[in-house]
Amino acid sequence: MDLKRLSAFVGNVWDESIIERLVAYVRIPNKSPDFDPQWESHGHMEAAVQLMAEWCRLQPLPGMRVEVRRLPGRTPLLLIDVPGELPGCALLYGHLDKQPEFTGWLPGLGPWEPVIRDGKLYGRGAADDGYAVFSSLTAIAALKELKVRLPRCVVLIEACEESGSGDLPAHLAALGERLGEPSLVVCLDAECGNYDQLWCTTSLRGNLVGTLSVRVLTEGVHSGMATGIAATPFRILEQLLARIENPVTGDLLLDDLHVTLPADRRVQAVMAAKVLGDSVAGKLPWVRGVQPVSNDPAELIINSTWRATLAVTGADGLPPTVTAGNVLLPQLTVKLSLRTPPTCDAPRAAQAVREALERDPPYGAEVRFEPGSANTGWNAPTFAPWLEQSIARASQAIYGRDAVHLGCGGTIPFMGMLGERFPRTQFFITGVLGPQANAHGPNEFLHVEYAKKLTACVSLVLADHARTVS
Repeated sequence: MDLKRLSAFVGNVWDESIIERLVAYVRIPNKSPDFDPQWESHGHMEAAVQLMAEWCRLQPLPGMRVEVRRLPGRTPLLLIDVPGELPGCALLYGHLDKQPEFTGWLPGLGPWEPVIRDGKLYGRGAADDGYAVFSSLTAIAALKELKVRLPRCVVLIEACEESGSGDLPAHLAALGERLGEPSLVVCLDAECGNYDQLWCTTSLRGNLVGTLSVRVLTEGVHSGMATGIAATPFRILEQLLARIENPVTGDLLLDDLHVTLPADRRVQAVMAAKVLGDSVAGKLPWVRGVQPVSNDPAELIINSTWRATLAVTGADGLPPTVTAGNVLLPQLTVKLSLRTPPTCDAPRAAQAVREALERDPPYGAEVRFEPGSANTGWNAPTFAPWLEQSIARASQAIYGRDAVHLGCGGTIPFMGMLGERFPRTQFFITGVLGPQANAHGPNEFLHVEYAKKLTACVSLVLADHARTVS
């Protein structure tokens, strides 16, 4: 493999066309359906998928088929099929839908206004996960340019991942046997611990989302007249949440939310902690003086990749402080986001959470927990020797440093779907979501140079995969 030619090809494509297209993509507010129920009439998702499809059709890949697949009421699916010279199939995955705007963007930055600063492209969605289709197809095209024989490569880009991939099963059913049985899956929607080496994701946590509502009165009442007679919805919420989470330690209390940490994953966490050290916690934008929940980097990694956690991510019924009068509020609703361990049964966990929250409501209050999505996580099968060696070689060749294997705290529902459907498939999951990249939050960015090098790494792994099927 001529690494110099490979890297030059990848870099030129990024500089001459990908960055420009990602800038245009960032400007499109194509929020995932959970955050924009009128996504279809707004037309933003259509604009995003057409932007990507048009770029794909311009790439120098003879015989390639680019298709935007549609089903009634479902988000579109972008499917690119690149014929190969060898038997077998590799599947490359990403998504194009985005999280909502969020607050707190620095001056001069915003979710829908792309800014390139210090080698980083700021704006919503470029890193999570708009770059994936461009990187995937460029990795394939680079190998074709170098006359490397490949098996068939299929690039699948969905538009519902940030809403739990609810539309994807219907698309997979409609595709039938067209995907074939890939022997390698490449996913570019994960994290990287730093921007100095290749990171390979070995597990993904599940995600359980739902709304918890407490209703005490039919309308708000003067707080001087009502407090001391009626319990406040806020206090009842505190009591209910304490049933599932220790309010001091953050430990979750339900047995159905816990699993045994595999020994090999603990070893990987410890090794990654040695590489990252204080940056495990240091990657977060801390308020001055605030400390992490542990001073042990390995423990923090395990907490965020293999243990269940709870976050309250939204609330209805609390007026802004500037307009909050002396009123005992009649009801409150909060949105809960629970991250579940990779091997935890998320639907079973959802039922356990619902039972814990709704049983014996304090003061007879009206309490309701409505689960939303409940996506089970994923634990990678044992790496085939060729893949483990390929990832190691790619990291050394492109970054000059060893690859690191680590679990990811986020969720990619498609990996679980594929794992069940293709139990013999090998998975190479990686991504660009490194320190301060802040996907889902303010000031999200794509580290452009790291993405270029990651694209070259994908090429090298695809080339090694080709040797296994030739």
